Amino acid sequence: MALFEISGENLSRVKSNPFPLEKEIQQLTENNLLELFSLEFVKSEFPIKNFRIDTLAYDKETNSFVIIEYKKDKNFSVIDQGYAYLSVMLNNKAEFILEFNEKFDKKLKRSDVEWSQSRVLFIAPSFTSFQKTSINFRGLPIELWEIKRFINNMVIYERITSDGSSESIDIINKPPKSETIIKEEINIYTEDSILKSSTDTIVDFYNDIKEEIYQLDSGIYEKITKTMICFYSDGKGLIWVHPQKNQIRIHLRKGTYKDKYNRINKEGWGGYPELAIHKDDFDLAYLRDLFQQAYEL
Repeated sequence: MALFEISGENLSRVKSNPFPLEKEIQQLTENNLLELFSLEFVKSEFPIKNFRIDTLAYDKETNSFVIIEYKKDKNFSVIDQGYAYLSVMLNNKAEFILEFNEKFDKKLKRSDVEWSQSRVLFIAPSFTSFQKTSINFRGLPIELWEIKRFINNMVIYERITSDGSSESIDIINKPPKSETIIKEEINIYTEDSILKSSTDTIVDFYNDIKEEIYQLDSGIYEKITKTMICFYSDGKGLIWVHPQKNQIRIHLRKGTYKDKYNRINKEGWGGYPELAIHKDDFDLAYLRDLFQQAYEL
């Protein structure tokens, strides 16, 4: 992504300032995990079996562990390494729980963790076309993020998204051993799995809502849990959409809203303002206004 600086009516390209060391990327990310990804930092250089995980983090929203790996070069396989990290986690759950409890002085139990939501993030200055193409599957618990630094001290974290492929990772007929282990416990939820019980009308409403949310900012991305599609902006939760059979429940970022129809429940899910959308009261302009307010909070 090119970055430009405005000078009067002219644009001048801001030169990049690459990270000379992988450790610099790691330290910057670990110091800002909450701001970047809404994750809690657990451990740096976490040793487990024959591995040393660069960063171990915890996602409070999905109650799951997140492994983060940093790369300076491009000579690695995101699929093989990603599944290997997930495999060692699922086969050594007690060690991960112990590390979390010692860090936060809590009594987290294995049953408290949604192991099915575990995922691996790779962060690097760039990825090859082969690496980017390798994530073009639904149901893949692996994310790629490119980091760019510029001479004006600006930094960009940009997620590499799928090109829209609708194929599932399940099409692989003979997965390697590590992948077989993952399939036993990892359930990657998709829009299809959440919308499967919704009526066609609700699905159409959801697609309209999603389009409006993405119009707010090109940097918005989604995280899908068991029941909701969560939309994030600048690493923080923005809007949570929960499609049901005959309605859609929408949860907004905490704050005060101007609600012309007085439909928002201010004490909704977890204290987040919420409202329900039915086929007889769908008003896209009304929702657009609420989404814009949530974005500006």
